[in-house]
This record gives sequence, C-alpha cells and structure tokens, in this order.
Amino acid sequence: MMTTLIVIIIVSIGLAAMYYSAKYIPEKSWKGNLPPLSDSEKMLMKGLEEHIFVLAEDIGERHVWKYRKLVETADYIERVFGKTGFEVKTQEYLVEDKRVKNLEVEIGGVSASEEIIVIGAHYDTVEDCPGANDNASGIAALLEMACLMSGSRPSRTLRFVAFVNEEPPFFQTTGMGSVVYARQARVKGEKIVAMFALETIGCYSDKEGSQSFPSPLLRFFYPTTGNFIAFVTNFRSRRLLRQSLTSFRRHVSFPSQGLAGPGGLPGIDWSDHWSFWEEDYPAIMITDTAPYRYPYYHTPRDTPDKIQFEKMTRVVAGLSRMVEDLAGIRPD
Repeated sequence: MMTTLIVIIIVSIGLAAMYYSAKYIPEKSWKGNLPPLSDSEKMLMKGLEEHIFVLAEDIGERHVWKYRKLVETADYIERVFGKTGFEVKTQEYLVEDKRVKNLEVEIGGVSASEEIIVIGAHYDTVEDCPGANDNASGIAALLEMACLMSGSRPSRTLRFVAFVNEEPPFFQTTGMGSVVYARQARVKGEKIVAMFALETIGCYSDKEGSQSFPSPLLRFFYPTTGNFIAFVTNFRSRRLLRQSLTSFRRHVSFPSQGLAGPGGLPGIDWSDHWSFWEEDYPAIMITDTAPYRYPYYHTPRDTPDKIQFEKMTRVVAGLSRMVEDLAGIRPD
C-alpha cells in the first residue's frame, strides 16, 4: 500500500512539473469564438484540401509494401516543391531492398545561416490506411508553409523536410527516414536550433469528453474538449516549447496547449521529433494528439472527409507565423 502511494505521489509531482514547465508562458490559450477566415487563409485552406485529397484519396495507402504508391507520393511532393521554385534535395537509402528517400528544400539564412530550423512531416502510412490525418495533414501543412515562406529572407536557415518510413515497423529504427536525416546532420556538425514535427493535425472537436490522455491524471491539468492543437516535447526542449508556443499564441486566435514531459509517457515520442532528441537537438511534435482524440487513427476510415479543414487552416496559418518569428523573417 505504501509503495503504491509513493508511486502515485511521484507520478503526480512529475505531471505537475510537466504542466507548469509548459504553462509558464505569458500568453494564454485562446478562448471564445473563432474569427472569420481571411482571404489569404481561405486560399491556404484550398491548398491544404487539394494536397490531402491527392495523397489520401488519389494515391491512398503508401509504404514500402505499396512501393509504387510510396514513389508516387514522393514524386508528388517533389513536383509541388518544384512548382514553388525550390530546388529539391533527396537523401536516398535502402530498406527492404527498396530505394526510399527523404526530400528537403531550404531557404538560406541571411545573418545567422549556421542556425537551422527544420520543419518536418512524414509521408508514409501504416498498412490498410489511406492516411488523411496521419499524415497527409502534416505533409499538406509542410508544403503550404514552404510555399508561404518561399522568397523570404530569414535570418536563420529554414529547411522543410518530408520524411519517409516513420510508421511501424520502421519507427525508432535505423530504417526510419528522420533517424537517417538527424544522424547525418549530427555527423556533419549542423547546428539545428529547432525541429518541428507536423504530426496528425486535422482533427478537432468542441464536444466535452472528446479528449483523452495517456495518463488519467493529465485531465486535471489539460482540457477534456479536443478543440486545441498540442505542442509536445521532453524536458530538455522546454525552452523551445515556451518560445514557440508563446509566438503561436501571439499570432493566432486558436486554442493551444503545451506539454513538456518524460520520454516514457505514452505518445510523447510518437513522431519524427524523437529522432532529433536522440541526436540532442531540441524538437517538438505539433499534433491534434492522434489516438487520444481521433477515432480513425491507423484505420481504413482515416479519409479526407474526417478532416476539419477550417480549423486545420487556422493552425497552419499560426504555425507559419510562428516559424517566421523564430526564423527572423520580417513582415512586409
């Protein structure tokens, strides 16, 4: 009995530390009605919709065992980047006797080019899943954010990277695209000052009880209505969490929550940011919390009609302004 009590006390203290490390942010999460979309945000929403329908409906399930579809997806991403005017770099490697690749475009920094901000998302799916939310939503955001910032002159270098093989069985193995990328960056001595993994960002609900948690104690610290975007990281990246979430809240009227916690908390390391943690780079996952909110996670029903495009658009617009802020892009 005493052992159980000690465990409960330790867990409670840890969760409280997570909460307060994230909550010590000047700006508060948005509450109340959302303002109308601006004309530019309506255009952004159109682009997001187009990408998600192509990836999840026209192409569909995409992974090494549906290799043609995986290649078709990479080709689509490369074409979209190219149309925006970027030169696309590829990082190729072999998995299961198949040649797979990460795709990267870059906007060079002007005054602090050695400092790199990586915005990433994975383009593969699990088997038997069209992957509208996981993770066509992240790739759509990646493509549109790159487009919005093309032609800008950031102080820091910006990289937009589409990663392959995030899903099982490659997750957290040497076959994972972001593992390959982050390890090479460390070998090259690159100074990545921030990495943002865009992971499953299309599901929002105003229904009470729509949000669940990996630990029941978290409901004492966070909303049980799943209408927010979450910034999730480990304790080592809590400074980046405060900086980025403060910026996001300053630039967009949309509910947001932050969590810095131990790597052992279920879900906290479920994306490409983990690969950057492993190389001691600060990294954050930006997510709608996936299976803790989205009932179609990793199922055949993860289709475009499940995406709340208007709310996703607000999130992507806010993330774009946040990245511009951190990169030192001056507004026109």
